[in-house]
Amino acid sequence: MTDTDVSPDCDFSGRLLTAAEVGEFLQVNPRWVLGAARRNAIPHIRLGRYVRFRRVDLEAWLLEQRRGPREG
Repeated sequence: MTDTDVSPDCDFSGRLLTAAEVGEFLQVNPRWVLGAARRNAIPHIRLGRYVRFRRVDLEAWLLEQRRGPREG
């Protein structure tokens, strides 16, 4: 892969979110967010000791978490 080859999944145009921001977005405690990231239960990016999240990844993950009858 060269510097010009970019995977379609590598869209980093959006701002990375912190655990606190994800907690607010998901309406859960930021500690739950970090624990879920530690267990690889939610999509995240690790930058050394920091954990960050892409909103687009979280939105896709949320759609996968739906249960029950689907409207449509």
